[in-house]
Amino acid sequence: MPPGKSKADRVRRWLQLVYASDIDGGSNRAHPRVAARMLAEDPGLVAGDPYLACAVGDEAAVQQAAANDPAWVNRAGGPLRLPPLVAVAHSSLLQLPGFQPRLLRCARQLLQAGADPNQRIGSRWPPGTLAAPDDSNPLSALYGAAGQNHDLELTRLLLEAGADPNDGESLYHSLDAFVTTGILLEHGARIPEAYAMYKVLDTENVAALALLLQHGGNPNEPARNAPTSDSGSPLMWAIRRRRSRRCIAMLLDAGADPHAATPNGVSAYRYALQFGLSEVAELLRERAGAEPLTDDELFVAACTSGNEREARQIRAARPDLPATLSPQQLRLLPELAAAGADDAVRLMVELGWPIAVRAGDWDASALNHAVFRGNAGLTRFLLEHGAQWTEQHGFGDNASGSLSWASCNEPVEGGDWAGCAQALLDHGMPHGIPDRDDPEWLLVAGRKKLFSDEVREVLLGDAA
Repeated sequence: MPPGKSKADRVRRWLQLVYASDIDGGSNRAHPRVAARMLAEDPGLVAGDPYLACAVGDEAAVQQAAANDPAWVNRAGGPLRLPPLVAVAHSSLLQLPGFQPRLLRCARQLLQAGADPNQRIGSRWPPGTLAAPDDSNPLSALYGAAGQNHDLELTRLLLEAGADPNDGESLYHSLDAFVTTGILLEHGARIPEAYAMYKVLDTENVAALALLLQHGGNPNEPARNAPTSDSGSPLMWAIRRRRSRRCIAMLLDAGADPHAATPNGVSAYRYALQFGLSEVAELLRERAGAEPLTDDELFVAACTSGNEREARQIRAARPDLPATLSPQQLRLLPELAAAGADDAVRLMVELGWPIAVRAGDWDASALNHAVFRGNAGLTRFLLEHGAQWTEQHGFGDNASGSLSWASCNEPVEGGDWAGCAQALLDHGMPHGIPDRDDPEWLLVAGRKKLFSDEVREVLLGDAA
C-alpha cells in the first residue's frame, strides 16, 4: 500500500483481499494470506468497527456489538454493507488455520444471538456493483461457507441452523473443491436447480459425478441457459469439456442417451471426434453404432486428436482444407486452446487454421485462452505464427486484459503468467507505465490494469 493512504483507503484495499469480487465489488479473487500479512503489519486496521471484527473473527467485539444492540446481528453495515453472518461466512480468512476457529465461534455466537441463517446480499459482480447490488442474484451466508471457502464445519453449522441449501449458488460452487457437496445433498440440495450435472463435468471429477448420480442426478438433464446451448445434455457438455472415457462411460451407464446430438444435428459420436476424443468416440460407436464421416470431419478429427500424419494426408488430397470448413469447425481452435490441448492447437495452426477466430465460454481467440491459462509456451507459439496481442475477447478487452485478470486470479494451477507477459512484450505489446494516481495499477496502451507482482515486474521492464 503506497504511503500516505488514509485508513479508509487501507481498509478498502484490505477488504478487497479478504473478500471475493462478488462481495467487494472488485474484479479479483480474495487473497487471504496477503490480507493476513497486511493485518499483521497494521493491527489497528479493523479496530472500532464490529463488521470488520466479523471478517477476522474478533469474538469479543462481536459479542459486545450484539449485547449493545440485539438487532445488529441482522443489520447490514460496514464499508461493504454486509450483514454480520455474511461478513463471517464469506471472509476468506476462514481458509487460514489461525483464523478459522475464531470465525466459526463468531458464527455460532451470531446464530445464538438470533442471526438469520439465511442472511444474504445482492451480488456486486457486474451488472451489480457495491453501490447498486444485483438483488436478482442473491449471495447467501451458506454460499460463503460452502461454495467460496469450502468450510465443512461452518457449512454444517448453518445447515443445522436452518440455512436453505437451495440458494442458487452453494451446491454449484461446492463442486469446485468437493468438500461440502455431500452435506449439502444430505440436507436436500436439489441438483437440477444448481445445474450441478453440468458444473461437475467442467473438470475430471469422477467421484463428484458418481455422488450426484447416486443422489438422483439426471444424465439427460436438458440445458436451460446460453453457456450450454450448443451442448444441450450432460453427455454433450462432457464431450465439449473433453472428459475421459471413464467419465463418459459413467454417464452412459447411468442412462445418458448415446444418440444425443447438438441443436445443429451433430451426434455425440461425431462431436467426440470433433474434440479429438478418439477413445470416447469408440465407446459411443459401440453404444450407438458407427456413422459415415466426410473428408472434412475426418480432417478435423485428425487435427484435434493430434494425428499429424493423417491430417496431412487428407489435406494433400483436399488442399482447400481447412479454409472451407464450417464456422463451427473453425471455432475448435480456441476451444482446444481453452482446454489446454497444445499438440492439437499447434498442428491446427501449422495446417492453416485461422488464428484469430473466437470461441469458448468467453468468446476469445486462442491467444487469449492461452494467456488466461498461463500457457507461456503456447502463447509464444501463437504469437510467432501471427496472433496479435490486440485480439479481442467477449469482455471487451485484449490479451493484456486476459493477462491482468488471470495473473491476479490464477484460474489454472501452475500457470506461467510472467512468461506470457514476456512473450507478449516480445511481440509488440507495450510495456506498462505506473498510474500516477494509483501506482499499484499500470497503464498498458493507455488502459489502466492491475497485475500480479511477478507480471508487473516483467511489464515494467527496466523501469522496475
